[in-house]
Amino acid sequence: MKDKLKKLEATALPAIDKAKTPQQLQELSVKYLGRKGELTAILRTLKDLPADKKPEAGQLSNKTKQALEAAFSKKEQELSTAAVDQELKKDFFDTTLPGKTPPQGHIHPLSQLQEEIEQIFSKMGFAIMDGPEVEAEYYNFEGLNIPKDHPARDMQDTFFIDKEDHKKFGRLVLRTHTSPVQVRTMEKYGAPLRIIVPGRTFRYEATDASHDTTFYQVEGLLIDKDISLAHLKGVMAEMLGAVFGKPVTVRFRPGYFPFVEPGLEVDFSCLLCDGKGCKVCKGLGWVEFMGAGMVHENVLKAGGIDSKEYQGWAFGFGLTRLAMMRHKITDIRLLSNGDTRFINQF
Repeated sequence: MKDKLKKLEATALPAIDKAKTPQQLQELSVKYLGRKGELTAILRTLKDLPADKKPEAGQLSNKTKQALEAAFSKKEQELSTAAVDQELKKDFFDTTLPGKTPPQGHIHPLSQLQEEIEQIFSKMGFAIMDGPEVEAEYYNFEGLNIPKDHPARDMQDTFFIDKEDHKKFGRLVLRTHTSPVQVRTMEKYGAPLRIIVPGRTFRYEATDASHDTTFYQVEGLLIDKDISLAHLKGVMAEMLGAVFGKPVTVRFRPGYFPFVEPGLEVDFSCLLCDGKGCKVCKGLGWVEFMGAGMVHENVLKAGGIDSKEYQGWAFGFGLTRLAMMRHKITDIRLLSNGDTRFINQF
């Protein structure tokens, strides 16, 4: 067997070295290392050798096999390199040309504005909170002073996703506002408290240029001792001035929301006409912005806070609407339809 292996190696190695094409190399591989190849045939005779001869024969067989495999690998690399060189000779390729840069995405205008809002409020000492989008009915309604028979539920046309009515928390629902995080945060941290809650909300809306079933809100809550609406007005003026890059005048109007008392509608001066009146502000000089007010004592109670010792205010505005006003976007659906021609403008 020793002589057969030496003879095979002496024949195979020169043949491998002389191969001119990958096809020839493949044929030699089958001839020597294939299932019916010459080396394979020799290896099958190992079992017939005397026991004292098998170790030496086995070592020599492995060395021969490794030598052939190394030769095949080396030759395969040579033929591959030669093929590439041949192709380069046929077709000129300027290696100094710059490569093609793949297109890069960027942050969505809503995410840009949300990050900016978070930074503005963080500088004023507000913490950024988050909560579940699939919310318990209790936190979305009852904890915010909206009982089951309250007409505000009809206005929100809710998406319920769980038919089971749990004893305390009710059914599961896609949250209609980010306000549930108010109660959750009060339960966890108590008072004093200063937070904003940006996030996605859902309502069963008839979709048009100014309404969509999915939109983004920013909720705000401040609870402490001796807090008044004057503090809210100052915070809103500071925030809007930072967003629009110019001083903004804020005004309050009476409004109704179940979770605040008294309730307010907050407007700011129209930036397009400087308060003189235009189509955007419907000739009034003011743009309706958000709802706000002093936190209702029932909401404080739901959060485990003593309304006789603490008071506070809350607000909520549409981040999507604010982005539309900032960039003069005329259709809310453009922000979520996935058309990169629109998004790439920002």
